[in-house]
Amino acid sequence: MGHDHSHADRSTNRTRLLVAIGIIGAFLLVEVVGALLSGSLSLLADAGHMFSDLTGLIIALVATVIAARPANDRQTYGYQRAEVFAALFNGVVLTVVAVGVSIEGIRRLIEPGGPEVQGGTMLLVAVLGLAANIAAMFVLRGGAKDSINMRGAYLEVFGDMLGSVAVIIAAVVIMTTGFEKADAIASLAIAVMIAPRAFSLLRDVLRVLSQAVPADTNVAEIRAHILRTPGVVDVHDVHVWAITTGSHVFSAHVVVEPEVLSGDAGGCLLDELSECLEEHFDVAHSTFQLEPATHAAHEDHSHA
Repeated sequence: MGHDHSHADRSTNRTRLLVAIGIIGAFLLVEVVGALLSGSLSLLADAGHMFSDLTGLIIALVATVIAARPANDRQTYGYQRAEVFAALFNGVVLTVVAVGVSIEGIRRLIEPGGPEVQGGTMLLVAVLGLAANIAAMFVLRGGAKDSINMRGAYLEVFGDMLGSVAVIIAAVVIMTTGFEKADAIASLAIAVMIAPRAFSLLRDVLRVLSQAVPADTNVAEIRAHILRTPGVVDVHDVHVWAITTGSHVFSAHVVVEPEVLSGDAGGCLLDELSECLEEHFDVAHSTFQLEPATHAAHEDHSHA
């Protein structure tokens, strides 16, 4: 069962985010100053990406606090969707950084001359940036598997780590060959690395917001499990969606044999079905409408 949204895990994720914010925030100023001193576009692009990391981490931290608020009569599922909106913002920021860096990188490649790039300063700052990103990645990795919000933060730092590697390679090329356009090429490489991660994050956000079936859930398998349960005749109007990653919701109309609706058999069946979905399909919240065949016969089955 996914436990991403338990109080203990949220507290742990907040601690991870606070540590990562400290690491990224402390180094951001160093990278900006290094980019200005060296004249490196790729280093400045990496600094811009790191700024988006810092912004994303702060928003992710705020989102975990909001998501921990309890459900009420106005927000019956609580505020877990705050994590999804934070991930959406992160994806948009990554996209903007990728586009901006691409435009400037292409301009520097096309235009003759350009600012002088100090390869030594560029290399030193990039190596320090790589170390900072690796440290932040290790901090965030534990929460990235189950939370779309933590995953967004992790992917941003991961992309920035690859950006630091690209800057290091460009700095070495400039120092050894004098080919300064390697800096612009590295900036384009950073944009290329950012773009697919932004797309992946935005795709996952769209899946949640459109209430599509979670990627790791097979509706046919769920239906088969329910139909194998003693007393079940048929199942229809099946819906599966996610409030946020790791918090799946399920509802269905279950046609049962007449004896199930008498005595305690109905309650026992509901317990069995709920436990089945929780154990096998990571569904934290399930709702079943038990009905006799006579009732199901006149329903308009417009759903799965």
